[in-house]
Amino acid sequence: MDLVDKKQHVLQRKLLTASLTGALFAILLGLFVPSPFGSEINSIKEYLWSFTTTVPLYLMYSFPVIFVYGTVTSIISDFLSGLIAKNRMKRSEPYLSFVLHLLFGSILQWVSLGAAILYFIIDRMLRKMKNRYKWRQAFIGLAIPFLLWIFFMGIIWIMDLFKDGADFIVF
Repeated sequence: MDLVDKKQHVLQRKLLTASLTGALFAILLGLFVPSPFGSEINSIKEYLWSFTTTVPLYLMYSFPVIFVYGTVTSIISDFLSGLIAKNRMKRSEPYLSFVLHLLFGSILQWVSLGAAILYFIIDRMLRKMKNRYKWRQAFIGLAIPFLLWIFFMGIIWIMDLFKDGADFIVF
């Protein structure tokens, strides 16, 4: 596969990367920060409920930013690192790209920095796995965050149904 063919499929890979990163980031942030407003968690049950309710919240706010800002800045980072590391310093390209991802990701301190690191790792893994991604794969990837949101909202809905279900059951 020639260089031109590889460059034409960068956007598809980046969009797939953004979808995977957005979903994984929301889950990881929910695991590590299950109570974004600082309420106290005193039991495993409270932790699990907080995790379950914050993942859709994190997904709604972080995914659009990761999808738009993360994709654009990742393309810029890879392009600039490719220009800087041209010919003689070709081996330094991944390191330069990582540094630029960190720079762009430091906008919201540790939260966005974590998303930038995760985006970089997932993008490099996808880059190694397959050189060519199609638009179909990029669009199917968009279903991942959407289905994750539906999954967690379904859990919330079912739990609320059972919690309030005693009102409906009459013998």
